[in-house]
Amino acid sequence: MKIGIVGCAGRVGRMLVRTVLETDGTDLAGGSEKPGSDVLGQDPGVLAGWDITGHAVSADSQALFEASDAIIDFTLPGAAIGHADLAATTGTALIIGTTGLGPDQQAALDAASQKTVIIQAANFSLGINVLLGLTKQVAGILGDDFDIEIVEMHHRHKVDAPSGTALALGHAAAAGRRVDLTARAQKVRDGHTGERRPGDIGFATLRGGDVVGEHTVMFAGSLERIELTHKADDRGIFARGAVRAALWSVDQPPGLYGMDDVLGLG
Repeated sequence: MKIGIVGCAGRVGRMLVRTVLETDGTDLAGGSEKPGSDVLGQDPGVLAGWDITGHAVSADSQALFEASDAIIDFTLPGAAIGHADLAATTGTALIIGTTGLGPDQQAALDAASQKTVIIQAANFSLGINVLLGLTKQVAGILGDDFDIEIVEMHHRHKVDAPSGTALALGHAAAAGRRVDLTARAQKVRDGHTGERRPGDIGFATLRGGDVVGEHTVMFAGSLERIELTHKADDRGIFARGAVRAALWSVDQPPGLYGMDDVLGLG
């Protein structure tokens, strides 16, 4: 399977290039970067600390989509609409882990999924997707007697908050309680806030150092507390999950899928 990587020179991009090159059944179709990047023309394999692949990093995203069976995209929200349009036009599967998408960007992915396979996840690690399932289940079992707080920490360079994974955990908790997260989320507390509203799903964001990603879902009740935690020590878990999703996309009909579909978590 020929897999292309957009944003191939970033930290996650380089990890994706290495993972594609070392995975049986996959071949690197090439990599792209934004116009003006100082890595244009360089070999993506060499940039990733691998052998020479014979490809050159290009700013021509359309050519990369045309040469690929699947594209993996862990870039920025601003690129989502263009990549969704290219996926729909070329029929290339799009595996997208970009978070912080706005309504128009999400709508573009939804529209593209009518013509090709789109696999979207806030986090591609196996462990996080198990945590999502557990969060939904526990939230449904415990009910409003337990307050839900979601705490996440990432490296100092992360630009969005709460993280896409934290929001996904919030949606999982809300789904377990059969409520709408937008009506229940409490993302900011500052000053005299008053008592905690019953049924709220709270978020706390920490940033610092080189933390890859830590997420805890806390269910706080009277005299007892349950905490479900996932800690990522290496970005390789995201890359391996994304490549697994790309391989799963083969022969799937057009549609918008998640990692629960890829892993058969139902």
